[in-house]
Amino acid sequence: MNEAVQPSATPEYPQTLGHPRPLWMLFMTEFWERFAFYSVSWALALYIVAHFYHGDASGQAWAASIFGAYTALIYASSIFGGYVADRVIGYQRSILLGALMMALGLFVVMLPSRGVFLLGLAMVIVGNGLFKPNISTMVGQLYGRDDPRRDRGFTLFYMGINGGALLAPLLTGWMAGHFTDTPMQQNYRIVFGAAGVGMLLSLLWFWFGRRGLKGVGRPAPEAAGRMRVVWVLLGMVVAVPLVYLLLAFVTTGLSWMLGALFVAVAVMLLVEAVRHDRVQVDRVVAMLIIFAFNILFWMFYFQLGTSFNFLAENLVDRQMFGGWIFPVGWFQSVSPLAIIVLAPVVTVVWAFLASRRSEPSIPRKFGLGLIFNGLGFAVLMYALSRLLDVQGLIPFWPLVLCYVLQTVGELCLSPIGLSMVTKLAPPRLVGLAMGGWFLSLAVGGNLSGLLAGRISGDNGMTAASALGGFTFSFWLLAGAGVLLLLISPLINRLMHGVR
Repeated sequence: MNEAVQPSATPEYPQTLGHPRPLWMLFMTEFWERFAFYSVSWALALYIVAHFYHGDASGQAWAASIFGAYTALIYASSIFGGYVADRVIGYQRSILLGALMMALGLFVVMLPSRGVFLLGLAMVIVGNGLFKPNISTMVGQLYGRDDPRRDRGFTLFYMGINGGALLAPLLTGWMAGHFTDTPMQQNYRIVFGAAGVGMLLSLLWFWFGRRGLKGVGRPAPEAAGRMRVVWVLLGMVVAVPLVYLLLAFVTTGLSWMLGALFVAVAVMLLVEAVRHDRVQVDRVVAMLIIFAFNILFWMFYFQLGTSFNFLAENLVDRQMFGGWIFPVGWFQSVSPLAIIVLAPVVTVVWAFLASRRSEPSIPRKFGLGLIFNGLGFAVLMYALSRLLDVQGLIPFWPLVLCYVLQTVGELCLSPIGLSMVTKLAPPRLVGLAMGGWFLSLAVGGNLSGLLAGRISGDNGMTAASALGGFTFSFWLLAGAGVLLLLISPLINRLMHGVR
């Protein structure tokens, strides 16, 4: 039996702007958590090169591998967090414990020792596992299974994610460049401190707003005892050094571990689906196929934290009017700004097409997402092959346009993917299925670090190595997108009417 509360009927909530009022509380909770996450993400690889390698480009490969492993483990931990919420302590308690651990870890990351730095990252990873899948699952629980507002609710929630992602590089990027006159590696540590403050705000927002959920996400009466929370806390204490070891001794073996986890989650979901009926089995199979394509999307999208940062720092002409230099971190705000601008447009387009019974199905949206991601790399291919100046720099605009095109791709699949999981997953294991969704991002994140390390090589990124890596990226993404469009009728049949 699932011991987390699964209400037989969705509670009646007060409505704000056409959606349940708790959606906006979850929106702001996620806003500040994403502020914390993206503050660390834009600065992480650059900090490693600046601090541990004293700015030497030979550190780019190790920085990329750490970023890839960190990103992978951030999302892989969601599997365990989803299971804990489903079966042990409920969603609300999981979110609170996760937020607390993440805040503590972000302050630990500020300390300059390499070992302590990795320990702080491990704490953030463990906390995120309890936080990330469960707040997304709770958004789905605010709506009835067939409520037509569900997709739009997830898109609005996704705007909260990107509001935090927009503010983080702008504010902390300015802090890193101007807050003090100390060396950049010390300023990066100020970024990590600001991320910790953001995570505390997320914790407080959920703590004071959770009453409005009307019991959704609370554990069942038989699972409400405090000893369960104590056992989860002990599990977190044990998990931190294990994650630390995975970070400290990162190798390609992490890919095999993540692959094994993906297979295990798939088996658990299929076993649960068999207990229902053939329709549920088909829906889980469709979900797993889409997960596989999702891995490819994020493998290349996550270059934003590594290859794109190294490109911006070393191969992009960032000099603006009056000699002002555009901060590297601010490139990371292009995507969330584009999402905030374009998400309402995309929502209107989907609604318009739906009114004409021609809205693309979930797999077709994913195929379009892969193709737009590939087009971003096509722009960089053109710039690196045709637009290099005498100083070996490309103009400012190709990287910006790349981010915008990737953002269109992201809007085609990411908010739709969150909603898809709540529709296709077995009802008793929605949290685990959401963990499986984030595991597909984890595999992509790890592969992104390996790819970025290959592009940088032993001596750092060059225009030639970037061109080769980005050309490979374009062709693989474009091919996968076309393939998914071709097989989408088969996947639609497996989904049995879910759109």
